[in-house]
Amino acid sequence: MSFQFAEEDGRFVAKDAQGLEVGEVTFSRDGENVIVIDHTGIDPAQRGQGLAEELVRHVVEKAKKEGLKIVPLCSYAKKEFDKKTEYKEVLAEK
Repeated sequence: MSFQFAEEDGRFVAKDAQGLEVGEVTFSRDGENVIVIDHTGIDPAQRGQGLAEELVRHVVEKAKKEGLKIVPLCSYAKKEFDKKTEYKEVLAEK
């Protein structure tokens, strides 16, 4: 199944081929240069297809493009940052 990903105000969404929203990652700004990822959620029927991983990747790409850092508060995003060493460049200092 193919999915479309789009940025909306404070989140990235995943939509299925019919345009139904099946997942999201939400984030907010903390000052001018930091994004806080606070939630990642996937429709239970769509889990196991890599959607959450892809949504977090979209936030990371946004941060790289805009010169931002990320605080992964959401437990899923934190696991992704722990797993993927290439994300360290956008990880905000504690």
